Amino acid sequence: MKNKVLFVEDEADLTRIVADTLRGIGYEVATASNGAEGLEKFKSDGADIIIADVMMPRMDGFTMAKEIRKHSPTVPLLFLTAKNTIDDVEEGFESGANDYLKKPFELRELIVRIKSLLRRYGASRAEDIRYVIGAYTFNVTTQKLSRCGKSVELSHFESKILERLASNVGQTIDASELMIALWQRDDPSNRNSLHGYIHKLRRLLRHDPSISIINQRGFGYMLTITN
Repeated sequence: MKNKVLFVEDEADLTRIVADTLRGIGYEVATASNGAEGLEKFKSDGADIIIADVMMPRMDGFTMAKEIRKHSPTVPLLFLTAKNTIDDVEEGFESGANDYLKKPFELRELIVRIKSLLRRYGASRAEDIRYVIGAYTFNVTTQKLSRCGKSVELSHFESKILERLASNVGQTIDASELMIALWQRDDPSNRNSLHGYIHKLRRLLRHDPSISIINQRGFGYMLTITN
């Protein structure tokens, strides 16, 4: 079966170019010209991946993403945006995006991003990716951290950081590597934000004393679990 792409964009020429290109390499493509239309098309017809502009009439991309996440926590969503400040990027991820691509962009890069998201999240829809972290279970797909039958939903950034730490228990993850993975750059403001998210994760994991997230000063962070 062909993967179905929902492309939500108010620029008609860009929509035509992207849709024709994706159809030409084997994707099924549905289009919408604003966030409200995109939301209705997803609710009625579904999609394997959503690509959406941020600034659109009737409903912006961030609002659309939040509504879509109420119906599907797992469908991969990529934002196309000319807004590229750290605050804008963070808002995009917190609204439910899995990736973003800055305008203007090359079609080749968009295709690479689509393939990458479908490989990762398409496979995880059939079987959730989970990590056991001491007394906790972390579901990467739903971004939920569970313990004793109770769960809390992590933010996008908390989930990305914990996934990287949980897949490398006992190993130091370079702080610069984490910041580039999250924000595509390493600067002082990102470093402060990263430390804040690490602090939140420590609080969420505090009920199991065998778990620690160690700050390796000058290097990065390491998740340890003692028996």
